[in-house]
Amino acid sequence: MNRRPTLFSCVCLVLAACSTTPPAPPPPAALTNASPEAMVATIRAAAGNDERELAVQPLRDPMIEDLRQSATRLEAQQHYGDAAAALDKALAIVPEDPALLQERAEAALLLKDPATAEAFARRAYSLGAKVGPLCRRHWTTVRQTRLLAGDAAGAAQALTQVEACRVAGPNRF
Repeated sequence: MNRRPTLFSCVCLVLAACSTTPPAPPPPAALTNASPEAMVATIRAAAGNDERELAVQPLRDPMIEDLRQSATRLEAQQHYGDAAAALDKALAIVPEDPALLQERAEAALLLKDPATAEAFARRAYSLGAKVGPLCRRHWTTVRQTRLLAGDAAGAAQALTQVEACRVAGPNRF
């Protein structure tokens, strides 16, 4: 009986079991150590308050406005999950409101869920005006999530988009 093929197979199995696969590269380090609250403050500050700038303000449904105000109160009390739930109820009524989507993105950041925050911000941008304060909030949110992900190139690209959102309002004679 020839044992060479069997012996050869066993040796190959032992060697294969001993081989190691290289470890997965570590995820990139975050490029920011800002708290979620500080990130949201940065996002909201990016909107600015230049009255000369063009800013689109949609009409609000009173029921939606109540939910938004409730979310604001809950956020102030640091009940971030409850604030997000109030915004989710509002989004169930008007799912394509860019301002509401942006507020939900910020709530996701406060809940330490940057992937969801970025998804909401990008969706808000795709549905909303491509200029103005809300546009800057969308892209500043994306920038913050890219910084958290350690994506310097993505953060730089988002900053470029933030600057592209600045458009002066029409001259009023």
